[in-house]
This record gives sequence, structure tokens and C-alpha cells, in this order.
Amino acid sequence: MYINFWYPIALSDEVTNESPVKVEIMGMNFVAFRDTKANAHVISNTCIHRGGALGNGMIKDDCIVCPYHGWEFAGDGKCTNIPTLPQDKKTPARAKVDSYPTEERYGILFAFLGDLPADERPPIFDISEYGQEGWRANKVVVFEVNAYYQRSVENGLDGAHNEFVHPLQGAPSIIETLRVRPLEVDDVPPWGSEFMYPASGSTSAETKLIGAGEGETWAGSAHHGPNTLITRIIFSETKAFRQYFFEAPINDGRTRIFFVNMRCFMMEPENDQRLIDVNMRIADEDINIIEALDPVRTPFSTAKELLTPVDKPIFRYRDYLKEWDNKGWRIDWKKLQELKGDVAFTIACPTRRTEKNWILDIVPLVAGE
Repeated sequence: MYINFWYPIALSDEVTNESPVKVEIMGMNFVAFRDTKANAHVISNTCIHRGGALGNGMIKDDCIVCPYHGWEFAGDGKCTNIPTLPQDKKTPARAKVDSYPTEERYGILFAFLGDLPADERPPIFDISEYGQEGWRANKVVVFEVNAYYQRSVENGLDGAHNEFVHPLQGAPSIIETLRVRPLEVDDVPPWGSEFMYPASGSTSAETKLIGAGEGETWAGSAHHGPNTLITRIIFSETKAFRQYFFEAPINDGRTRIFFVNMRCFMMEPENDQRLIDVNMRIADEDINIIEALDPVRTPFSTAKELLTPVDKPIFRYRDYLKEWDNKGWRIDWKKLQELKGDVAFTIACPTRRTEKNWILDIVPLVAGE
């Protein structure tokens, strides 16, 4: 799991100025809320007074009020009121928690969980079709999987599994296609890679419903950062799906996925749920596989798996992970589990680069090169 990337927090319409939203990501606890100007904020969930869970409190005067002793924290993470502090005393400078940059895209609230300055941050993936004429977006589907997020992303980068995991999609000979025309992976620097391959031959009623079988179908996937998966299916010049999965590792065994499906055909609103049902049935087939993988987490050594040339997209994804390892962005999960319960951890926010005197400890990271 890596700091210094954007992670989906919640659907935008779930975040209000009426009650806070608690979210766990990468084993850390956060709370999201809006102020009266509709600005969204994401801050650490732990009160630095006595460890109260801020997300169990209420929103008052654009602040989160700790349910334990009433300390009030604004969207910038600073404590604005300590009820028991004498009026002639200033609020201590250390009375603050980490606050994270936020952006809202595609009906999703994202937070940048890291301390990089704005000009160095990897961007949220740009869905170029979103809001464009000729494309329709389904409502965002949010679901959780009892699997490690890297296993989920790698499953999406695995072109060879479709024939076995998704039999109703047809494709009677994807494997033969991949033997004759090996996958080629292209970098999309500096944050990802992509591939496309011919996947024609579908004969099922389901794939005919969504436009397959009218010509040579092409399919492919890409990743952006460690936690964004993109799938593209081109049935013809006028029919295509483009699917985007923004993934948030809750911990090392559970993942929350925000799924945006774009299409340029079957544009009528009455087709929305029908296509969601088709896509989620396919997703369930993937989920049944990845929830049973052993080991649960992605092996760091390729010696622990026998990979073949068709696994090039997975090789390249892991190369990127190594690059972010070398930057020192990977959370030391084992050390975190050893210390958790004795120490309150959080992810360092950008303000830590300009301000000192913090109480919450920074999550342990694996040393980079």
C-alpha cells in the first residue's frame, strides 16, 4: 500500500455538512465532511487530546466536534475550540490533526493521502469521455471485495483469464489469439502502462446484447498509479465500453471499489441498470477468484510465482510498484500491525512540510533507495 496517491473516499452526495463520514483506508482512519460553503474536507479521525474518534462526533460551525470532550477541529485540521481551556489561554499550536487535499470528480470525493506538494502529486486519472457528447456514464457503483487491492488490479490486467473465468462472454479462443499475437505493453508515463489485444469470437447472447460479434472486438486494460484500473472494450467503430475502477485498500484483505462505466451506445437511461447488472455479474466472477487467492497479498518476489510472457502487463505493473518502493512510499504493513494499538498513526499531510509540533505519529514506511 502506497502513500502519495489519490484515493476515493466516498460518493460526493454522501458527504454533507450534517454528519461526518468515517472511512478506513490502508489501515488508517479518516473522517470526511462539508462546511457550510459545500467545501469537502478529509482529516485524520483521531483526536489528539485523548484519542476520541472524531467521526463519531457531530458537525458544528464548520468543525468536527469530538464526542469525548468537545474539542472542535476545522477542515484544515486545526483545533478551533477547547471547551475547558480558560478564555485567556490560546489554543496550543500542537492542537491539530492532518488534513488532506481533496478533489471531486465523476461524483466521487477523492483525497490525496500523502505529503507531496501540489506540483509533484500524481493526478487523478482523467476520464476524457466524462460529460462529453456521445458518451453516457452509469451511476457510480460502489462495492467491496474480500481481497487485497493489488490482486484486484492485477486481475484486471490479466487478459488470459477471461476464457476461463467469464465463459458467458464467449471468446472461444482468446488463448489461441494470445499465442499467435503476444501481448505488447506500452508505458503511459510516468504513472502507468496499457495494452490492447483482439478478442473476437464471442457467441453468447449476453455479449450479443452489448454489441459483440459485429466485427473484430478489441479489449485491453491499463493502470494509473497503484490503485486505478482502466478497461477498454471496442466492439466496433460506434460501440465501446470504457470502464474505470478507483480502488481503496481498506486493509490488506479488503478493498472498496468505485466503478465508473462509460458507453457510447445503448444510450437510453432505461439501459443503465441492465448494463450495471451485466457488468456486476462479470465482476462477481472475478471476485470469486481473487477472494480465494493464496497468498492474499501480491508476492514481492517473482520467484514465488511462475509467470509467463502473457503476464507482461503484471510484470510492468510490479515494475512501477518497485519504483514507488524506491521512493519510500510503501507502508510497512507488518511494522504497523506490530505497533498499532500502542501508537495512534496517520498518514503525513502536506502541511507537515511547513509546520512542526505534531502529536499523531506518521505511519511507518519501508525505506526507499
